[in-house]
Amino acid sequence: MTAKVILNPYSNRWNSQARWPQAEAALKAAGVEFELAISEKKGAIVGLAEQAARSGFSPIIAAGGDGTIGEVVNGMARAAGSLDQPLGPLGIIPLGSANDLVVNLGLPKDLNQAANVIAAGKTDLIDVCKCNDRYYVNNSAAGLEPYVTTKQEKIHSIKGILRYLIAAVLGIMDKPEWNVNMEWDGGSYTGPLSLVSVGNTPLTGGVFYMTPHADPRDGKLTFSYGYRNSRLGLFQALPRTMKPGAGSFIEMEGMYEVNAAHLSIELDKPSPAHTDGELFPEWLTSLKYEIFPKRLQIFLPGLHTFNP
Repeated sequence: MTAKVILNPYSNRWNSQARWPQAEAALKAAGVEFELAISEKKGAIVGLAEQAARSGFSPIIAAGGDGTIGEVVNGMARAAGSLDQPLGPLGIIPLGSANDLVVNLGLPKDLNQAANVIAAGKTDLIDVCKCNDRYYVNNSAAGLEPYVTTKQEKIHSIKGILRYLIAAVLGIMDKPEWNVNMEWDGGSYTGPLSLVSVGNTPLTGGVFYMTPHADPRDGKLTFSYGYRNSRLGLFQALPRTMKPGAGSFIEMEGMYEVNAAHLSIELDKPSPAHTDGELFPEWLTSLKYEIFPKRLQIFLPGLHTFNP
């Protein structure tokens, strides 16, 4: 069956468009038969993915970064109408700046190798998360993390991971904070808040392990939250957000990591929020999270074979 490749030319500051000829050659060399759809404006990918799924294209291949993958999943979910059955299969051609989901799942960043994974047709099922009306597969957050994203989007002269780090410093200097009421199955928290990050996987932003123990196959949201009462306290936490194991920021006073199936967040004032790196158009005071276990079929190396 013919695949549909959905290309986000804006991904990685237009670098994905420049790399598309290489990606196209890789797919053809791997023997993947496909038609190409190119996003022509911000927000168009969801509709392109929905149309592709309704038209029977299989698999659907996201060519871009983490935001592109998230939008493709949302389009597939729209076409399906529900997540009673797994979505997909989904293939990934990594053309983003950080490619967090690719790293988290052990997929290759090399385009030829990525195309070969798709051509091999071996898949696995991972969990799908939802924040309000958006599905996501890697990470979502409110508070400081998406506040940093608003800073990062304004930096145009610097690329790659350095841009994320500079944005983090700028965000910490502003020291945004909120009061929150959080409730989840088995617990609650009311008080001051610097950040809350809700992960399906550990890594986000290329270097930050905001939910270091997240597992995309465990059927649980993994969320971290906490409060640091000074800029110094936040700067002390920053390098420890880059540690996936012992010494992580979640071991610091006032920081926590929790597993749950549901999470509700009520803030005293609006906060930016994102799913898979894509900001909500408006700042939010209320966020509702849930998880759908093993609802995305995705091409990964060395697993069972997909037969369309």
